[in-house]
Amino acid sequence: MGAPVVTLSASYGAGGSVVGPRVAELLGVRFLDRAIPTEVSNRLAVPLDEVLVHDDRAQHGLGALLASFGRIPLYVGGAAPATLVDERAFKEEAERFIRAQAQAGGVILGRAAAIVLADHPAALHVRLDAPADARVGQATRLSGIDQREARREQRDADRARDAYVRHFYGADAADPRLYHLVLDSTAIDVETCAELVATAARARQPAARARA
Repeated sequence: MGAPVVTLSASYGAGGSVVGPRVAELLGVRFLDRAIPTEVSNRLAVPLDEVLVHDDRAQHGLGALLASFGRIPLYVGGAAPATLVDERAFKEEAERFIRAQAQAGGVILGRAAAIVLADHPAALHVRLDAPADARVGQATRLSGIDQREARREQRDADRARDAYVRHFYGADAADPRLYHLVLDSTAIDVETCAELVATAARARQPAARARA
């Protein structure tokens, strides 16, 4: 069945950017996060900033993502680009890239990958989440920002990432039915979370072969 495939949905402060690379390291596969909007930018032949307007993980694109859904003229980087990438084109190219990369295995963070790869026979779908206060506390520890800034980022990021899944797929990112494994990554340390995910991903491989 090839190398393991893990989709990782992580709310703000849940440690997705820490757990994801560690899982990829444990499994010996590629971690896919920033590479996704870069590849979409190349495929659509548009500036990266335009793609980040629609990307749920972009650090500076979250406000622009929400604004684009409301048709408010807010753009990444200040000045408005000449032509914004079409929402449908972004969604389709992101999905093509995710599906292509899944053939070689990998850990894919965000972009509703659990929905995109819902029919993949060996993919493990994981959600990292926790109560907001616990995630804010973890964000301050992991990133070194103060609590006020972390709480602001938590509200904005959660809202934008939820909006991404609802807007493009009509689903709730926190719905446990989308995932095989849901972890409170503030109650369980991130290294243990990574080890649990890697173990579960390996376990999916023989199960997938048995169904083939």
